[in-house]
Amino acid sequence: MGAGSLRPGFHFTAGSGWINDPHGITWRDGGYDVFFQFVPGSLVWQPDCHWGHARGEDLLSLRELPVAIAPGEGDDGMWTGSLVRDAGGGALVFYTATSVPEFGIGRVRTATPVDEGWIGWVKGPVVVEAPAGLDLVAFRDPFVRREGAGWRMFVGGAGRDGTAMALTWVSEDLGSWRYDGVALARSGRETVPVWTGALWECPQVFPLGDRWVMVSSVWDADTLHYVAYALGSYAGGRFTAETWGRLTYGSSYYAPSLFVDGRGRACMSFWMRGVSDPVAGWVGAHSLPHVLSLQGDRLVAWPHPDVERYHHEHEATVLDAVDVDAVDVCWDPAPGDLLRVWRGQQVVATIERTLTGLRVGVGGEVESMPAEGQVRIVVDGPVLELATTGANFGAAVGVGEGGLTVTTEGTPAHVRDLVRTESL
Repeated sequence: MGAGSLRPGFHFTAGSGWINDPHGITWRDGGYDVFFQFVPGSLVWQPDCHWGHARGEDLLSLRELPVAIAPGEGDDGMWTGSLVRDAGGGALVFYTATSVPEFGIGRVRTATPVDEGWIGWVKGPVVVEAPAGLDLVAFRDPFVRREGAGWRMFVGGAGRDGTAMALTWVSEDLGSWRYDGVALARSGRETVPVWTGALWECPQVFPLGDRWVMVSSVWDADTLHYVAYALGSYAGGRFTAETWGRLTYGSSYYAPSLFVDGRGRACMSFWMRGVSDPVAGWVGAHSLPHVLSLQGDRLVAWPHPDVERYHHEHEATVLDAVDVDAVDVCWDPAPGDLLRVWRGQQVVATIERTLTGLRVGVGGEVESMPAEGQVRIVVDGPVLELATTGANFGAAVGVGEGGLTVTTEGTPAHVRDLVRTESL
């Protein structure tokens, strides 16, 4: 990637075609397998999604592999799902099988690999369909996790009345599933303390510290909004929400994907919208990996330590021009402080610390968001990600001539350039 490249160097992009949701992220044999929704040969989303596949020693150095699973054999499209390992170490994916033109109500189908590299896959049966009697207008995105001696599945559902639901099933053997009702539901008319829409896409339920978390994308009337979450307690297939929060801001983040890293930490990656190079024939990127934690009633997603593997020996304050394509910035601003990111002579991002949080401006988009303490900013070519203890912001910043420079008014920032070297 050279200066001004439209393709980021550390965020995964496909060689060509459209990508969106990451899913099935799995640490095994010293590296990560990542699957993702993929429309080969297209610059726009189409319902005939495939499961793309990539692998790397970390999520910043993924290499694209052949398509893992494609439409056909009764599927017009293969949408988001999850991957689990059985007791013998074998892999099993659960994906949303769709049919056109009525693709809003999907089915849950399985697939298994036919080789140790997980290159070839064979489809299995449909194991779950939308339950009768709920008057659903949408049903998709299975998330499967072990529970006790068996397994539990959560699937996003949208009621015709505007109620978002996480529906749940249980199984003893991953093959036969019993519907177990509604794990959690919330009306799209509820807005305090945060609005969570009429459908939860990619709903995932998991323990973190001494709490349970439900994280999902917020969908309403065919519009994709942001990532929200609930914190609470969980027992017997029922999630009791104690507080609700908004995790992401900006126009890019969507479709969170939970995974466990090589050290057993709960982590998450996102689809990043708005990142593309139509001339080169590709659209869509995946975020940096983030480690999850709790701070009081807030879910915190902080850039994974693997990012620091790519810190170059160059280290700068904001008085120095970095003149590279990617930087990692740590900043502890006081109210009134201002940070600007420059590409050559052009300002591509402005971040201001206010009394209540941050005001972030990128490409004509200005958004206010909560923030406390340190701010972490990673700019990678055309992509910007910002993390705080209050929320995360992601956006496409575009590119121009020249390298990156970071300047501040007020508290200085600590800047490290990100460089890929042969030794990594």
